[in-house]
Amino acid sequence: MSAPTEVQLFYLKGKIERWIRFGKPIAERTLDRRRRIATFEAGAIFAFMRWASNGHGTLVSRVDILLACNAGEVCSTVPGVRPGAQILLRAVGWDKVQRVLRAIDAVEALGFAPQEICPDHWRHVHNRLAAGLSHRPYSRERHRAWLLRSKIEV
Repeated sequence: MSAPTEVQLFYLKGKIERWIRFGKPIAERTLDRRRRIATFEAGAIFAFMRWASNGHGTLVSRVDILLACNAGEVCSTVPGVRPGAQILLRAVGWDKVQRVLRAIDAVEALGFAPQEICPDHWRHVHNRLAAGLSHRPYSRERHRAWLLRSKIEV
């Protein structure tokens, strides 16, 4: 049996924002007007955005693309994610976050939901981003190959 992954979402206008960029929670509950909890089943992929600002500008902007873990699996701790998740991609700083958002937009432009593509693509984007290089774009051919591979692995 797997325990769900809970993500704490928060909104304080002009100061702090934590939201889901993509992914399909199985449940969402409102704690108060600023806080919500989104719940993901094990194996779900989602993008968790975090942004904070003060009177002088942006303090932090980050995006994590995460894979919700099964109970007992090794996972990384991520602030606001309980109990944790596998990190497929992590970007900190507005320039890198923008590059990730463009990669997400490119996947959506192909007609695919970003949470339903090959998780290896998000790892690839992370590695290329960390190395300061351009990533290879996701393609229909790569998606087809991943779908065929996933049928064989089951």
